Amino acid sequence: MKYLIVFFFIVSAGSIFTGYFMNFENSEKLIGFGVLGMFFIVFPLFSYYRWKDKDVKDYLLTKENLDKMREREGDKRK
Repeated sequence: MKYLIVFFFIVSAGSIFTGYFMNFENSEKLIGFGVLGMFFIVFPLFSYYRWKDKDVKDYLLTKENLDKMREREGDKRK
């Protein structure tokens, strides 16, 4: 999965840079396809890859998590 993300990133970034630095009639389309590739392929794949084994409840501000944070803050002060 990691190599797939890197591949799509290189292809999208290459498309953006090629469209920006080479002036020909389809350069705007190359830039547009590169940006679309970044936002609709690379970013969702990267987000899924980084969050697939995480528990979302650990990152929510629930009463239990707030209590844990207060306990840790109290331990630091002593």
